[in-house]
Amino acid sequence: MVETQRVPARVDARRNRAALVAAARDLLAAGGVDVPVREVAQRAGVGIATLYRHFPTREELVDAVLEDAFDEFVTIAEDALDEPDAWAGFTGFVEQVLALHARNRGLRDVVETRAHGRERAAAMRRRMAPLLTRLVERAQAEGTLRPDFTRQDVALLFWGADRVIELAGDVAPEIWRRQLGFVFDGLRSDAASPLPQPPLTEKQERRIGVRPVRRVTRS
Repeated sequence: MVETQRVPARVDARRNRAALVAAARDLLAAGGVDVPVREVAQRAGVGIATLYRHFPTREELVDAVLEDAFDEFVTIAEDALDEPDAWAGFTGFVEQVLALHARNRGLRDVVETRAHGRERAAAMRRRMAPLLTRLVERAQAEGTLRPDFTRQDVALLFWGADRVIELAGDVAPEIWRRQLGFVFDGLRSDAASPLPQPPLTEKQERRIGVRPVRRVTRS
Protein backbone atom coordinates (compact mmCIF):
# COMPACT_ATOMS: atom_id res chain seq x y z
CA MET A 1 0.00 0.00 0.00
CA VAL A 2 2.84 2.37 0.83
CA GLU A 3 4.56 1.59 -2.48
CA THR A 4 1.29 2.20 -4.37
CA GLN A 5 1.09 5.63 -2.79
CA ARG A 6 4.71 6.45 -3.61
CA VAL A 7 4.38 5.77 -7.33
CA PRO A 8 1.60 8.34 -7.92
CA ALA A 9 3.56 10.78 -5.78
CA ARG A 10 6.60 10.39 -8.03
CA VAL A 11 4.42 10.73 -11.12
CA ASP A 12 2.88 13.91 -9.75
CA ALA A 13 6.34 15.29 -8.95
CA ARG A 14 7.56 14.64 -12.49
CA ARG A 15 4.41 16.15 -13.92
CA ASN A 16 4.75 19.26 -11.77
CA ARG A 17 8.40 19.70 -12.70
CA ALA A 18 7.62 19.37 -16.40
CA ALA A 19 4.79 21.89 -16.07
CA LEU A 20 7.07 24.35 -14.28
CA VAL A 21 9.79 24.07 -16.91
CA ALA A 22 7.29 24.49 -19.75
CA ALA A 23 5.71 27.53 -18.10
CA ALA A 24 9.09 29.08 -17.35
CA ARG A 25 10.26 28.44 -20.92
CA ASP A 26 7.33 30.42 -22.33
CA LEU A 27 7.55 33.25 -19.80
CA LEU A 28 11.33 33.65 -19.96
CA ALA A 29 11.29 33.63 -23.76
CA ALA A 30 8.78 36.48 -23.74
CA GLY A 31 9.85 38.45 -20.67
CA GLY A 32 13.47 37.55 -19.90
CA VAL A 33 15.06 35.94 -16.88
CA ASP A 34 13.62 38.47 -14.41
CA VAL A 35 10.05 37.19 -14.77
CA PRO A 36 8.69 36.71 -11.21
CA VAL A 37 8.73 33.08 -10.15
CA ARG A 38 5.18 33.44 -8.84
CA GLU A 39 4.04 33.96 -12.42
CA VAL A 40 5.80 30.74 -13.37
CA ALA A 41 4.01 28.84 -10.61
CA GLN A 42 0.64 30.33 -11.59
CA ARG A 43 1.15 29.47 -15.26
CA ALA A 44 2.10 25.89 -14.30
CA GLY A 45 -0.94 25.56 -12.03
CA VAL A 46 1.05 24.78 -8.89
CA GLY A 47 1.81 26.58 -5.65
CA ILE A 48 4.97 28.56 -5.02
CA ALA A 49 6.06 25.97 -2.44
CA THR A 50 5.98 23.28 -5.14
CA LEU A 51 8.14 25.44 -7.38
CA TYR A 52 10.74 25.91 -4.64
CA ARG A 53 10.79 22.19 -3.87
CA HIS A 54 11.88 21.52 -7.44
CA PHE A 55 13.96 24.67 -7.96
CA PRO A 56 15.23 26.17 -4.69
CA THR A 57 16.88 29.07 -6.57
CA ARG A 58 16.03 31.09 -9.66
CA GLU A 59 19.33 30.04 -11.22
CA GLU A 60 18.34 26.36 -11.07
CA LEU A 61 15.05 27.12 -12.79
CA VAL A 62 16.80 29.18 -15.48
CA ASP A 63 19.36 26.41 -15.99
CA ALA A 64 16.59 23.87 -16.58
CA VAL A 65 14.81 26.13 -19.06
CA LEU A 66 17.90 27.07 -21.05
CA GLU A 67 19.26 23.55 -21.50
CA ASP A 68 17.49 22.97 -24.81
CA ALA A 69 18.27 26.47 -26.07
CA PHE A 70 21.96 26.07 -25.33
CA ASP A 71 22.05 22.68 -27.03
CA GLU A 72 20.62 24.36 -30.13
CA PHE A 73 23.25 27.09 -29.83
CA VAL A 74 26.05 24.51 -29.90
CA THR A 75 24.44 22.59 -32.76
CA ILE A 76 24.36 25.75 -34.87
CA ALA A 77 28.11 26.22 -34.31
CA GLU A 78 28.88 22.61 -35.15
CA ASP A 79 26.80 22.80 -38.33
CA ALA A 80 28.56 26.04 -39.28
CA LEU A 81 31.93 24.29 -39.02
CA ASP A 82 30.68 21.65 -41.48
CA GLU A 83 29.91 24.37 -44.05
CA PRO A 84 32.56 24.16 -46.84
CA ASP A 85 32.46 27.95 -47.32
CA ALA A 86 34.06 29.29 -44.13
CA TRP A 87 32.63 32.81 -44.57
CA ALA A 88 29.13 31.40 -45.07
CA GLY A 89 29.62 29.21 -42.01
CA PHE A 90 30.75 32.10 -39.82
CA THR A 91 28.09 34.59 -40.92
CA GLY A 92 25.38 31.92 -40.89
CA PHE A 93 26.28 31.04 -37.31
CA VAL A 94 26.03 34.66 -36.16
CA GLU A 95 22.73 35.20 -37.98
CA GLN A 96 21.10 32.03 -36.68
CA VAL A 97 22.15 32.71 -33.09
CA LEU A 98 20.73 36.23 -33.30
CA ALA A 99 17.48 34.78 -34.66
CA LEU A 100 17.36 32.66 -31.48
CA HIS A 101 17.98 35.79 -29.42
CA ALA A 102 15.14 37.57 -31.20
CA ARG A 103 12.74 34.74 -30.34
CA ASN A 104 13.98 34.07 -26.82
CA ARG A 105 14.63 37.01 -24.54
CA GLY A 106 15.72 34.72 -21.73
CA LEU A 107 18.54 33.33 -23.87
CA ARG A 108 19.53 36.86 -24.86
CA ASP A 109 19.71 37.90 -21.20
CA VAL A 110 22.02 35.02 -20.33
CA VAL A 111 24.33 35.65 -23.27
CA GLU A 112 24.59 39.32 -22.29
CA THR A 113 25.27 38.76 -18.58
CA ARG A 114 26.56 36.00 -16.31
CA ALA A 115 24.16 36.95 -13.53
CA HIS A 116 21.56 34.28 -14.41
CA GLY A 117 21.63 30.64 -15.42
CA ARG A 118 25.11 30.39 -13.97
CA GLU A 119 25.94 26.70 -14.19
CA ARG A 120 24.37 26.06 -17.58
CA ALA A 121 25.66 29.33 -19.04
CA ALA A 122 29.19 28.65 -17.82
CA ALA A 123 29.12 25.17 -19.32
CA MET A 124 27.81 26.56 -22.61
CA ARG A 125 30.61 29.12 -22.79
CA ARG A 126 33.22 26.41 -22.19
CA ARG A 127 31.77 24.35 -25.03
CA MET A 128 31.39 27.35 -27.32
CA ALA A 129 34.85 28.92 -26.93
CA PRO A 130 36.80 26.39 -29.07
CA LEU A 131 33.99 26.27 -31.64
CA LEU A 132 34.01 30.07 -32.01
CA THR A 133 37.79 30.06 -32.30
CA ARG A 134 37.62 27.54 -35.12
CA LEU A 135 34.88 29.47 -36.92
CA VAL A 136 36.99 32.62 -36.82
CA GLU A 137 40.24 30.92 -37.79
CA ARG A 138 38.65 29.06 -40.72
CA ALA A 139 37.25 32.25 -42.23
CA GLN A 140 40.57 34.04 -41.75
CA ALA A 141 42.51 31.18 -43.32
CA GLU A 142 40.10 31.34 -46.25
CA GLY A 143 40.99 35.02 -46.60
CA THR A 144 37.44 36.34 -46.23
CA LEU A 145 37.35 37.48 -42.57
CA ARG A 146 39.56 40.39 -41.58
CA PRO A 147 42.70 39.13 -39.84
CA ASP A 148 42.40 41.37 -36.77
CA PHE A 149 39.03 39.90 -35.73
CA THR A 150 39.16 37.69 -32.61
CA ARG A 151 36.88 35.27 -30.79
CA GLN A 152 36.21 37.96 -28.18
CA ASP A 153 34.90 40.22 -30.95
CA VAL A 154 32.00 37.82 -31.55
CA ALA A 155 30.48 39.13 -28.31
CA LEU A 156 30.52 42.66 -29.77
CA LEU A 157 28.41 41.45 -32.71
CA PHE A 158 25.84 39.97 -30.34
CA TRP A 159 25.75 42.96 -28.00
CA GLY A 160 25.23 45.42 -30.85
CA ALA A 161 22.51 43.43 -32.59
CA ASP A 162 20.80 42.53 -29.30
CA ARG A 163 20.43 46.23 -28.53
CA VAL A 164 18.71 46.73 -31.89
CA ILE A 165 16.44 43.74 -31.17
CA GLU A 166 15.58 45.15 -27.75
CA LEU A 167 14.79 48.67 -28.98
CA ALA A 168 13.07 47.93 -32.30
CA GLY A 169 11.75 44.40 -31.84
CA ASP A 170 8.13 45.42 -31.24
CA VAL A 171 8.07 47.80 -34.21
CA ALA A 172 10.41 46.22 -36.79
CA PRO A 173 11.28 42.73 -35.54
CA GLU A 174 13.61 41.93 -38.46
CA ILE A 175 15.50 45.24 -38.64
CA TRP A 176 18.49 43.69 -36.85
CA ARG A 177 19.22 41.81 -40.07
CA ARG A 178 19.82 45.13 -41.86
CA GLN A 179 22.19 46.28 -39.12
CA LEU A 180 23.97 42.93 -39.30
CA GLY A 181 24.41 43.32 -43.06
CA PHE A 182 26.33 46.55 -42.50
CA VAL A 183 28.47 44.82 -39.88
CA PHE A 184 29.28 41.84 -42.11
CA ASP A 185 30.45 44.17 -44.88
CA GLY A 186 32.87 45.75 -42.41
CA LEU A 187 34.21 42.34 -41.38
CA ARG A 188 35.34 41.29 -44.84
CA SER A 189 39.09 41.27 -45.29
CA ASP A 190 38.91 43.23 -48.56
CA ALA A 191 37.14 46.11 -46.75
CA ALA A 192 39.29 46.19 -43.62
CA SER A 193 40.99 49.32 -42.34
CA PRO A 194 43.07 49.72 -39.15
CA LEU A 195 41.00 49.66 -35.96
CA PRO A 196 41.41 52.36 -33.28
CA GLN A 197 41.18 49.92 -30.34
CA PRO A 198 42.52 46.43 -29.60
CA PRO A 199 40.08 43.58 -28.88
CA LEU A 200 38.83 42.84 -25.40
CA THR A 201 41.02 40.63 -23.28
CA GLU A 202 39.44 37.55 -21.73
CA LYS A 203 39.62 39.27 -18.33
CA GLN A 204 37.78 42.33 -19.67
CA GLU A 205 35.18 40.09 -21.30
CA ARG A 206 34.54 38.34 -17.97
CA ARG A 207 34.24 41.67 -16.12
CA ILE A 208 31.72 42.98 -18.63
CA GLY A 209 29.76 39.73 -18.49
CA VAL A 210 29.07 39.93 -14.76
CA ARG A 211 27.48 43.37 -15.03
CA PRO A 212 23.68 43.20 -14.86
CA VAL A 213 21.58 44.17 -17.85
CA ARG A 214 19.72 47.36 -16.95
CA ARG A 215 16.04 46.90 -17.63
CA VAL A 216 12.83 47.84 -15.95
CA THR A 217 11.57 44.70 -14.23
CA ARG A 218 8.06 43.84 -13.20
CA SER A 219 7.16 43.51 -9.54
